[in-house]
Amino acid sequence: MSLKGKVLFITGASRGIGLAIALRAAQDGANIAIAAKTVAEHEKLPGTIYSAAAEIEAAGGKALALKCDVRDEEQIKAAIHQTVEHFGGIDILVNNASAISLTGTLETEMKRYDLMNQVNSRGTFLCSKLAIPHLEKAANAHILNLSPPLNMSKRWFAPHVAYTMAKYGMSMCTLGMAAELKGKKIAVNSLWPETAIATAAIKNLLGGEKAMQCSRKPEIVADAAYWIFNQTSADCSGNFFIDVDVLKSAGEDDLDKYLVDPSAKSKLMRDFFLE
Repeated sequence: MSLKGKVLFITGASRGIGLAIALRAAQDGANIAIAAKTVAEHEKLPGTIYSAAAEIEAAGGKALALKCDVRDEEQIKAAIHQTVEHFGGIDILVNNASAISLTGTLETEMKRYDLMNQVNSRGTFLCSKLAIPHLEKAANAHILNLSPPLNMSKRWFAPHVAYTMAKYGMSMCTLGMAAELKGKKIAVNSLWPETAIATAAIKNLLGGEKAMQCSRKPEIVADAAYWIFNQTSADCSGNFFIDVDVLKSAGEDDLDKYLVDPSAKSKLMRDFFLE
């Protein structure tokens, strides 16, 4: 398996899971377009498109830092155009950018509701729409959405209906586009972690360092994504993958290497939307 020479367009790749996916592909010599907003260091959000580009280059890949907001159609059009001009095409689109607010209906301000739906579901739809004409030309095209399996249980709606709607919008893109694009041999899949992943969102929203210790490293999602990208697109589409299941089916027996804190193995936080 190898992604050497492949072109990946990854939203939200300046940190966290998006960056981890980029770095895994970079090890093969892949070309990575980093489509994200952060151009200056933030106290609670480490990493910028430029620091991510430097890490990707150091890992063996080629990077293109693109400042863009997935809510803005013209910015995404320009970013995709620059990627194609710079690298010659697009083989893989990763819709990773996401916004979260775990608030009930009365506590959710409409600007926050709009942010989540514009970044998550609309951003995924928009980036996919604009990338498809280029993915059609790729030898083994993939769209990967970082979104959960669709689970209509009320327990996942009642506490934070706005966030659930926004994330499920991404998953509905997977469900619909996988069937829509089957004839074009463009794979569309979702990938979701079994447990919490040590990212800024976990640290800032779900319990600080304590929550981080009860999480797995972003590399577990990156390794699962790497396996998906190396599958034949015509035969691997419409799936709602869970990272652990992907790695186990790929023959990976050592999941402990992904633990942030091995002593907290029994306290791992299970991710949302999984029974």
